[in-house]
Amino acid sequence: MTLVQTRGAPLPVRRSVPGRIRVISGITVASLALLFAALAVGSASARDGLRVIGRDAGPQVVATAGLYLALSDMDAQVANALVMGGQYTEQRKDALDRYQQRRSEANQALLKAFELSGDDPAERRTVQSVLDGLGQYERLAGQALLLSEQAKHAPGPPPQEVVLTYRQATDLMRLVLLPQAYNLTLENGTIVRATSDDKAVMVPLLRNAVLVAGLLALGCLIWLQIFLARRFRRVFGPALLVATLTTLLALAFGVNVLGRDEEALRTAKSAGFDSVLTLAKTRAISNSMQGDQSRYLLDKERADTYEHTYLDKSLSVLYFEAGNLTAYHRAVAEGSENFLGMLGPEIVGREGEDVVSAYQVFQAADTSFRELVRGGRTNEAVAVRLGSVTEAFDEYDKALVALADTHQDVFKSAIADGENALNNLWRLLPFAIGAIGLLVIAGVWPRLKEYR
Repeated sequence: MTLVQTRGAPLPVRRSVPGRIRVISGITVASLALLFAALAVGSASARDGLRVIGRDAGPQVVATAGLYLALSDMDAQVANALVMGGQYTEQRKDALDRYQQRRSEANQALLKAFELSGDDPAERRTVQSVLDGLGQYERLAGQALLLSEQAKHAPGPPPQEVVLTYRQATDLMRLVLLPQAYNLTLENGTIVRATSDDKAVMVPLLRNAVLVAGLLALGCLIWLQIFLARRFRRVFGPALLVATLTTLLALAFGVNVLGRDEEALRTAKSAGFDSVLTLAKTRAISNSMQGDQSRYLLDKERADTYEHTYLDKSLSVLYFEAGNLTAYHRAVAEGSENFLGMLGPEIVGREGEDVVSAYQVFQAADTSFRELVRGGRTNEAVAVRLGSVTEAFDEYDKALVALADTHQDVFKSAIADGENALNNLWRLLPFAIGAIGLLVIAGVWPRLKEYR
């Protein structure tokens, strides 16, 4: 009886070995490709977060926060100039020069806000509304300054016609423009917050994906080596051992880089961007406070209103339990161990202590100023307002800027650290991919040749 081999009969074991080597090698290469794909996606996600927070939206949001400062200082300088009358010629010129400087800064901030708004029609309408309102404010402020100059009044409250015109200007600024400017900052800040929230989830997730893909690739390399060692009864091949070691190093380096980027994004957002933005808002509100001092002296009918407004802003900057301004001044002078308000979380280290000390000096100067106004000593009150009060505020503002610079350095350092880590990864990654690929080929190819 003749035995006939059918087509479906199994191939000899010797001929099936190259096929199994190719299958295992293919799975290994696929796992390595998955590892490097996960590294590429993870690093791209981290780089996008660093770009948005550190280079694009983040700095632009801080710049739009400067819009509030510029607008509030414009109004403060107009009030200062009106209070000076015709006596303080040099100081009046300085105030008007600063008004023009702030006007230019406001225009630049509005341009950046327009760029940041993108295709959002609501934000673009807000920017356009601020532009239109700013033009109207400049017209009213110009009229008030011209009437004051023509009147050549003594330092202190100007003629009623000047006061009424300035009221229209400052009401427009305080009730319309400043709230709109503040809303612009909040709206633009959502871009940074959304990016930060997204990357806080995605980067750790992709980091874990890299870890899983790397362990899978290492497992496949070990599987391939064990198969070759058992089939050919030889020790592990040096090429595959080096490939395994290189993969392990690439995995460790990639996981470390994504971990550093995760930390860099968190630090840049919380210890950098958030603090810089908070201090920018604090500067703007504080600047509006010192403008209220001039308005308190300028408009007798609204003096109580401006005093309450000053107190409300002071409480938002640094909170103390106080029912009136006198009690607040006393609480500030006594100090506290637990500060609340916008400045509360930022009062850390020597720079934070400097801010508190300067703020206490500024509030003490405000106490002396108001006592002179209440005593009817208008000329002395104007002199103190333009002298010691302004000097105290300038020192306080410098302390805020110094504290903001500290957080700005933290912000820049975190972004730079994250970007440098990614750059180093991408300098080494192509070489690692090429080296591992060549080593796998060098470890497998000689075994396949034995079957030719």
